[in-house]
Amino acid sequence: MEEENRVTLHGMWASPYVKRVELALKVKGIPYEYVEEDLLNKSALLLKYNPIHKKVPILVHNGNPISESSVILEYIDETWKNESPLFPQDPYQRAKIRFWASYIHQVYDCMLKVFRGEEQDKALEEFYAKLSVLEDGINNTSLGITTNMNNIGMLDIMIVITLGAYKVQEEVFGFKLLDAEKTPLLYSWVTTLIELPIVKGITPPHDKVVSFLQYLKNKVFKATPHAN
Repeated sequence: MEEENRVTLHGMWASPYVKRVELALKVKGIPYEYVEEDLLNKSALLLKYNPIHKKVPILVHNGNPISESSVILEYIDETWKNESPLFPQDPYQRAKIRFWASYIHQVYDCMLKVFRGEEQDKALEEFYAKLSVLEDGINNTSLGITTNMNNIGMLDIMIVITLGAYKVQEEVFGFKLLDAEKTPLLYSWVTTLIELPIVKGITPPHDKVVSFLQYLKNKVFKATPHAN
């Protein structure tokens, strides 16, 4: 029975998609084995478990692989229902959470455009506009964003993994990402979450993140052709 309930997460330490799943498992209190994958030399297991996209994260439960972070998060919540729900039970409230989770993912995609230097002024303007929308969403509770630190949910996971490394990202890329004066509620939400022990427990060391981001900035992003 113990073998049947085994949970394994295949990931890469710097992937925000993997970190979303890792934090969800921690929030739920689910024991799991972590397997670090080399994405430049993909393992036979990675290719076996995710033959279509060949990417992480991959969650293996009872021998069955599940791919795509958003799919995995819902699977975790539906499988371990009695531990710290990530989504509300009400279908309408769940739908609103899904909407904002998708919106936060758009914020992440926009932030990547800024880092890559793709039409940077336009990308920054779009990024700040999206943060303002999030600020309004927090301020207007009817829109469905709740910031209850006593029960970390789907949106908490999404926002802290997306913006939780803002200080080191600002340090490396030289852009102001999170402003306490312009978006005080969002700033408070993120800074409160990153101080939680459960979040600190999955946060990589500062110097390791700096080195990785500098590699992305100087090697990967510079070598990637910008879209017209």
